[in-house]
Amino acid sequence: MPRLSRFSRLASPVDTATYGEYRIATRADDPRPRYRFTGRITEESPAGFTPRVGRYHLYAGWFCPWSQRVTITRALAGLTDVLSVSYVDNHRDGRGWAFREQHGPDPVNGFALLRQAYEATEEGFDGHVSVPMLWDRATAGVVSNDFRTIGIDLATAFRRHATPIVETYPEEYRDEIEEYDAWLGPAVNHGAQAVARPGTEGAAARATLLDAFATLDARLATRRYLVGPHLTEADIRLWVTLVRFDVGPNSRRTICPGLAAYPHLWAYARDLYTLPAFRRTTDFSSFTVADAVLPDWHAPADRPGQAAPAGPPRGRDRRRSGPASGIPV
Repeated sequence: MPRLSRFSRLASPVDTATYGEYRIATRADDPRPRYRFTGRITEESPAGFTPRVGRYHLYAGWFCPWSQRVTITRALAGLTDVLSVSYVDNHRDGRGWAFREQHGPDPVNGFALLRQAYEATEEGFDGHVSVPMLWDRATAGVVSNDFRTIGIDLATAFRRHATPIVETYPEEYRDEIEEYDAWLGPAVNHGAQAVARPGTEGAAARATLLDAFATLDARLATRRYLVGPHLTEADIRLWVTLVRFDVGPNSRRTICPGLAAYPHLWAYARDLYTLPAFRRTTDFSSFTVADAVLPDWHAPADRPGQAAPAGPPRGRDRRRSGPASGIPV
């Protein structure tokens, strides 16, 4: 990790009275995608984004499920000493995500606002200032803010630089992993938030979400993981929504009585939490709504084929309550 530049600075406090609420600029005549930067890290990258130790930096948010997908993959791919990571503040105003005292300054560029990284890459940038975002030190620009492909590249591109702890995107299961994503992305990952929409749209999202939970519960009654015999990206992508569900969108139990109503799905979620890559990338305080009751994530999971030990002493968890952050981020 490089030393902080003397130009490193922190943003002023969140000030919606001055800067307003953050809004994603969209125009009917603008066909550009929300996640505008889509560079890929490969040995044959046409843009020159080849896998190298220390070249890339990940900007993430503890609150963000999409960021956690990537930070879990980073840990399981054995990249903690290959790819650096830092975290934006948990709150934002109209300026977008920023660096403040809670998580410290930007260790790479010394920017106060994450927007500055986007603007350094595209002059006059007017798109979505999102995390996770992958930065390239070599070109001093954004590689990608496409959370899906960032995760895939971390899982696959750095094999000659690091030994993965788990092969999360094995070639023989990639089609099945993406089939799950095509289903669970709309039904669960986005559906958990869509339930709050008014009228028939919210009701339909709730029905779809609970149907998905029931289907997953039945499947996980006899399987430890969603795809194949080992943990994969499919599990990571689902889990980041499950860990937030009962302390975020379902904190008042308005969607269902809780994940415990689906005993195999709930045991599966706790089983994954015993793994350090999942546990150490989770800060409950960053996404738990005020007064929400945190379920017992240390209760024994008793899963098919389970061999992982129970979690650490409870005192090591970050369990402070705080405001939740919706998606997209």
